[in-house]
Amino acid sequence: MDKISDELIDNYHIEQGTFDNISVAKYAIPTHWDIGKVYKRLIIDLCNQQNKEPIEMLIEVYNSWLSRKIEDFNSSLYYESPAYLYESYIKGDVL
Repeated sequence: MDKISDELIDNYHIEQGTFDNISVAKYAIPTHWDIGKVYKRLIIDLCNQQNKEPIEMLIEVYNSWLSRKIEDFNSSLYYESPAYLYESYIKGDVL
């Protein structure tokens, strides 16, 4: 891996430097706790509406298409309201 990286750096004349875009980010990066809260609200809403057990719903949601969207905090879906996420999940697609 290092050999290939070094070759690419040499071939494309990439300068030495620190490429830390997180420390200079304008906004805070969500923690796993922040993302967990989004999941928690969705799972509770689904359990209440569908009379399912929390563990069953947790597994279903974590393995769903929506999970990949929620965890991509660069997309707007992470920041949507719980009601929007619930309706999108029920529909099976982003509204």
